[in-house]
Amino acid sequence: MRLRNELVRVTGVALVLAVGGCSALPRSGPAHEAVEKSASQRLTSPGKTVGVDYVLVDINSSILPYVSAETRSSLAKGFGVGRGNAPDLPLGVGDIVQVSIFEAGSGGLFIPADAGSRPGNFITLPSQRVDSTGNITVPYAGRVQAAGRTVSTVQTDIENTLANRAIEPQVLITVQQSRSAEIAVLGDVNSPAKLELNPAGERLLDVISRAGGIATPGIETYITLERNGRTATVLFEDVIRNPSENVYVLPGDTIYVDRERRTFMAFGATGLSGRFNFEESELSLSEALGEARGLLDNQADPAEVLLYRMVPRREVAQYGADVSKIHQERVPVVYRANLRDPAGFFTIQKFPMQDGDIVFVSNAESVELVKFLSIVNSVSTTASGVPQDINDARNAIKAIGD
Repeated sequence: MRLRNELVRVTGVALVLAVGGCSALPRSGPAHEAVEKSASQRLTSPGKTVGVDYVLVDINSSILPYVSAETRSSLAKGFGVGRGNAPDLPLGVGDIVQVSIFEAGSGGLFIPADAGSRPGNFITLPSQRVDSTGNITVPYAGRVQAAGRTVSTVQTDIENTLANRAIEPQVLITVQQSRSAEIAVLGDVNSPAKLELNPAGERLLDVISRAGGIATPGIETYITLERNGRTATVLFEDVIRNPSENVYVLPGDTIYVDRERRTFMAFGATGLSGRFNFEESELSLSEALGEARGLLDNQADPAEVLLYRMVPRREVAQYGADVSKIHQERVPVVYRANLRDPAGFFTIQKFPMQDGDIVFVSNAESVELVKFLSIVNSVSTTASGVPQDINDARNAIKAIGD
């Protein structure tokens, strides 16, 4: 009984030291009590709750069909020139063109009757530049709009204008120098440049290769195409795997290549904690746990593997959740995997990770009990040590008082 009373006294002394002697114990910064006490204003919520409503979803076979990988835009859907023949490049301001006009016989508008022997019934006009208003000039046809129109369209327009004055005219326009069919390739490429397009047509990967290729890992590289005020971004590996995303580029396009690290965070009872890079374009939860060295065998609760993510509202509705009271487009969701169930390992193999995910592995309840017992044990480990503990505690109190 005396030993028990002494143990209670020692425990009480330890509590006194923890509460009353805080200012005397080593510390790397101010205590939270001092922070609260010294604040001129305190803006807190009842119970110090964060106030974010979230949805808890257990990872199982029923939700896997609705869990999506990262939502990515599509170049093929946005610009619609991923397949088929190369588009005709339109003429533009600054292009140098040459116009030739053929007539069916001499004695017409351009070929006089006394022309004698000629290499052909045609004339070639001097080379000219598409002017700042987008026009070229053809005798007897006047100013003809050329910029923004294909060569064949402009040829037909001139032929129709001359039809009543020339003998069955036919027009041939030759582009001698294209100064409008240029695109810019910028960002993480080896040789950023402004390039002139090949009239035969060039695709996205073609112009990136002409700019020296990408200078960053493909799994972390995004390609943004800007055209006429619209933009779309795709992962470089999506362009490699899906040929329809390798769209034709058009004059005036800007291609921006950018490296964006795709990462996830791991905390709690994992072998490693911190930020981890995606080593693959598609990463599963099981692979993410492997990157974090798995679960700590003597600490983790396998039934409480949590993943935090912001999820589109429509996807949460597909899980069966009531979203009628949720107004934001992206909903905070905590996914929970139960790895005590052997089947849980199959589900996390199919569960896709997304950029910015947070994985947290909870401690087992027994770990918290062990922590408490360790604190009690540190006060007095054996019965023979009780007198010494009491003496140490008294000396500590005396030192604090001094």
